[in-house]
Amino acid sequence: MSVPLIPLSVPKNQRARFRRHFQQATRKTGRLILFAGDQKVEHLNADFYGRGIAPEDANPEHLFKIASQAEIGVFATHLGLIDRYGQSYKNIPYLVKLNGRTNLFTDKEELDSRAWFPVETVIDFKNQSRLNIVGVGYTIYLGGRRESRMLKEAARVIYEAHQNGLLAVVWIYPRSSKIKNESDIHLTAGAAGVAAALGADFVKVHYPYDNKNALKTATDFQEVTAAAGKTGVICVGGSKQSALDLIKTVHLQINKGQSRGLALGRNLHQRPLEEAIRLSRALSAIIYKNKTEAEAIKLYKTPLPRRHPVAKFLNFFSF
Repeated sequence: MSVPLIPLSVPKNQRARFRRHFQQATRKTGRLILFAGDQKVEHLNADFYGRGIAPEDANPEHLFKIASQAEIGVFATHLGLIDRYGQSYKNIPYLVKLNGRTNLFTDKEELDSRAWFPVETVIDFKNQSRLNIVGVGYTIYLGGRRESRMLKEAARVIYEAHQNGLLAVVWIYPRSSKIKNESDIHLTAGAAGVAAALGADFVKVHYPYDNKNALKTATDFQEVTAAAGKTGVICVGGSKQSALDLIKTVHLQINKGQSRGLALGRNLHQRPLEEAIRLSRALSAIIYKNKTEAEAIKLYKTPLPRRHPVAKFLNFFSF
């Protein structure tokens, strides 16, 4: 069992709550699988309807069905969706995404994404709804004219989250017309270092999936995890790819790149429910249980039992 680092910004009377949230989100391993549903805002409907996308993904409830049955650590989405569906999915560990913007605005120099409401609102909602909200998330775009404002707001969000015993996860993406490769490992390491300076518990960053030498890429990625220090690095899953390719890459990310988890959205929700659950099982085996690539692939290929409810079979949250 991993002993969580409790930031000094967490008051004594909130340490037990923070520890509980951390252990639940990481399944007592210190690693995190974040299922992202914030693309409903970020990518509009392009990620949820069309060729190669499971028909059920057109309905937002597909996200909640996956989150309630898959082997994940947290489901990150906006408060409005949690408000609409949370009463039917009370077992999900939620991470509330505080800010968001659509992809209609394309000027990279002016990118901005302000928090829709303060952390205090999340606390009020958590107390009122009694849902299992374990943390908050915030996206930062580095390199544009609005960078300093987002950094200031992110710093405040992280501090207030810790003051209330919540985890704080930041999405950090370098975005500027002057940047030729936003997935450059050296640049990503710098972004991870910013997350450490802000005091985030985890940082979600780009991973260069297109690099041809997979082993070298994962080894070079150690620059990113070193730069983040005690802030856990989780890699974005990116666009939907073959399950076997994703399993292989994630195994390298964890065991060679020394990342501490994965954030994926399209690679789960664009699949039918049963397949999404099998893929989450495989990834969970690598990230939480240190299983081999071959063992994970076997899990992915093994059909779920038909006679047992999926959620019961997975024994979601056994602690």
